Amino acid sequence: MKTIPSFDILADYHRTHLDFPGYKTAPVIGLTGNFRDSDCTLAEGYYQSILKAGGTPFIIPCYDDTNALINTLEHIDGILLTGGADINPLYLGEEPIKELHGINPRRDRQELLLTKLAADRQIPVLGICRGIQTMNAAFGGSLYQDIHVQMEGVRIKHDQDLERSYASHTVTIEPNTLLHQLFGADTLAANSFHHQAVKEAAPGFRICARATDGVIEAMESTEYKSMLGVQWHPECFILRNDKCMMPLFQWLVREATSFKEAKCLHDHILTLDSHCDTPMFFDQQIKFTSRDPKILVDLHKMTEGRLDATIMVAYLEQQGLSDEDLLAATQKANYILNEIETMVAQSHPYVNIAYTPSDLYRLKSEGKKAIMLGIENGYAIGKDISNIEYFRNRGVVYMTLCHNGNNQLCGSARYNEDGLGVNAFGEKVIQEMNRVGMMVDISHAGEQTFYDALAISSKPIVASHSSSRALCNHPRNLTDDQLKALAKKGGVAQVTLYNGFLKEKGTATIKDAICHLNHMVDVMGIDHVGIGTDFDGDGGIIGCASASELINFTRCLLKEKYSEEDIRCIWGGNFLRVMEEIQRI
Repeated sequence: MKTIPSFDILADYHRTHLDFPGYKTAPVIGLTGNFRDSDCTLAEGYYQSILKAGGTPFIIPCYDDTNALINTLEHIDGILLTGGADINPLYLGEEPIKELHGINPRRDRQELLLTKLAADRQIPVLGICRGIQTMNAAFGGSLYQDIHVQMEGVRIKHDQDLERSYASHTVTIEPNTLLHQLFGADTLAANSFHHQAVKEAAPGFRICARATDGVIEAMESTEYKSMLGVQWHPECFILRNDKCMMPLFQWLVREATSFKEAKCLHDHILTLDSHCDTPMFFDQQIKFTSRDPKILVDLHKMTEGRLDATIMVAYLEQQGLSDEDLLAATQKANYILNEIETMVAQSHPYVNIAYTPSDLYRLKSEGKKAIMLGIENGYAIGKDISNIEYFRNRGVVYMTLCHNGNNQLCGSARYNEDGLGVNAFGEKVIQEMNRVGMMVDISHAGEQTFYDALAISSKPIVASHSSSRALCNHPRNLTDDQLKALAKKGGVAQVTLYNGFLKEKGTATIKDAICHLNHMVDVMGIDHVGIGTDFDGDGGIIGCASASELINFTRCLLKEKYSEEDIRCIWGGNFLRVMEEIQRI
């Protein structure tokens, strides 16, 4: 029964304000418009499906302004790549065949760029028909310009004459895929209106459905990104009130809701990565203000992943212990710290050096990223204990007592067959670090060194990038007894995203990192854990492969039902609490 309009706009206006707040919050889903003949259009099924799934549809018109495109991405929570014309094969390095249909170069450029920029920001994406092809082309996959002349074998009909809201063929869904999870079925009846199709899936994606003739009908991310594409047109079914395809749109809205929540959280908490090794790449002429493919941490990636601050370390490989070697180590530490400061100065006004937790909060309020200074390997101080105060005065917030191999202070977790701990000089170093307000970092330290440092230090100690030995039996990780002892002394242990410290065999993923964090929370309590990625020091795992993907970690924490306060503590709050205590001298 249709409602007869009253034509009383004031009555409609007042009805929206009968209760507070008067509306329900919903994620904003950007839908790409179909640009042709100088018109931007959108079929009703797309936005009706988004509305019924609980999202707010927003049409993204075709434009060439990249600045406007990025601003759009900053204000949406999900993307639906809609159907339309063929993709120009020139974007895939191919010449067009005669069976190619109409193309739209302006739309191609915008949507390929939009898809890549959205993926950098971890924005959930659903691709439909042309949309799955756009997604595949954007990330290096290949397409059939025409399945009927380029694919081997006999094709079923993929351009149905039947009304669009009815299925015309079946697709087979691969088990253990997102698509199978959404529909809970091995086969699905779909409609079909295409002659282009995915040929080979792009790196980072897997095929999750095919038609009976082998044509690829769906693909999904294998990198824990919220990205899914289907070849058929699921939006058509809702127009006759058939909800069979709603799981796709409900998935997009759920993922967008999660992304929106994580974004909001990052807006008002401070996020700190307690360890990265980006200075190791300074000799490769990296540019911190560009999105440099050689490094995992730069201003673009920090912004995309909504990371506020990181501690960059001056890493020193363990070498000999002669007077000359030790002097060279101190000189190298100074050189690297100088390089970090120079890089930051060249990146002004987007980033600055922070020396205290209050500096971090101030820089966030100013809209700037922050870099703190650390030293990885007490080798850096040589034989001169006065170097501790010197390095602290130039801003170093922590120093690991050692790295891989014993040094002049203590025994390491690696290459320490005698089980050495802290020696007499190392004891004086720890006491001096306490005196000047520098954090004692026991990541890389041997087990005896750990317990010695804990006993010697009058202040809490930290592990800037270590994980759980109970879950991955590596000497670099901390046992449950160590974790308990660290917490009892008021210290913190930062889960690291280093494959070999998360999983003994196979490839680690973000799920493994979350398992380590959960275990450490169970053992230590929520007030003693955090995140130290070890990016650019071989850190980086599937799902958190660079700073741009760190918001995925927050989304996982939300899924694990951690509270906002818990997440604030994990994302640097605990580490900064200890830093404040130690700097209070």
